[in-house]
Amino acid sequence: MRAYNFSAGPAILPEEVLKEAAAELVDYQGTGMSIMEMSHRGKEYSAIHDECIANIKELLNIPEGYSVLFMTGGASSQFALIPMNLLGAGETADYTNSGAWAKKAIQEAQLLGNVHIVADCGKEIPTRVPTADELKLTDGAAYLHITSNETISGAQWKVFPEHDCLIADMSSDILSRPVDVSKFGLIYAGSQKNLAPAGITLVIIKDELAEKCPATVPTMMRYKTHIENNSLYNTVPTFPVYILCLVTRWLKAKGGLEGMQKINDEKAAKLYDCIDSSDFYKGTAVKEFRSTMNVTWRLPTEELEAEFIAEAAKQNLKTLKGHRSVGGIRASIYNAFPTEGVDALVAFMKAFEAKHS
Repeated sequence: MRAYNFSAGPAILPEEVLKEAAAELVDYQGTGMSIMEMSHRGKEYSAIHDECIANIKELLNIPEGYSVLFMTGGASSQFALIPMNLLGAGETADYTNSGAWAKKAIQEAQLLGNVHIVADCGKEIPTRVPTADELKLTDGAAYLHITSNETISGAQWKVFPEHDCLIADMSSDILSRPVDVSKFGLIYAGSQKNLAPAGITLVIIKDELAEKCPATVPTMMRYKTHIENNSLYNTVPTFPVYILCLVTRWLKAKGGLEGMQKINDEKAAKLYDCIDSSDFYKGTAVKEFRSTMNVTWRLPTEELEAEFIAEAAKQNLKTLKGHRSVGGIRASIYNAFPTEGVDALVAFMKAFEAKHS
């Protein structure tokens, strides 16, 4: 029996995708080879690569003038690559600080250029993200960087700010809801939460931005290099791209991002309703900013939290421990997390509360 895996990342993948990958693992479509053993320039992998890009463009309705890239180094590498490519000498980049991941992006950018923090709610409890009207923007800033969903704190942007060059780290909510890509200059996401196994970073970039890159940036670190080579300048991690291709097919079969958002909203509502109807559980994020991907809450004592986590694991409800930096409980219910797993958790929460009240 598969566990109900609430891990924040590496995270759950659709069971249908895992079964299809398992069936093709040793012999991909009669070739006698695994996809992991094939050339990244061969016809079999090329078909997967191109379909994956096409599916992402279709799911997000990406307009002309944007490229979909498969890069490496996770979102953490993008923290540096973005200012290296897009923050020119004498320019300022605006950043919002909404928590742990936004802070990491800020720290990397500060090593490379002028950074202005336009709003800072990273240490607020209960947690939240900024509102668009509180941003103190820099005139002529090279870009505005936000973190769309803070995985650790469980806070999420519901309405994105307007900016000439808006950049978003969407690592933990990419493809979970429709997004107007035309409002962004660049979107990036590590794959290990909502897309595929760890190993690739999805980057969606407005092509004209790539032209800003200074000539002193090494070839491998330029977005332009990867645009011109269709993400094949070097050997792309082929197996994660293959899994991402299967995931995008699965998303299309689920009704696209509109269908996925409906499912995600319903799952999150069940958990938040359970928390809100109780004096025993206390949500840790401001209600207007609660994440649909990472639901966070506390119990009356840390001892009860430890018991909750241990007892839940015995019920096949795994990896509910909050991030080590904040403690508490965290249920990550990404696209692939099944509704019946949320129902099982809610039933356990009610039984645990009745036992300890």
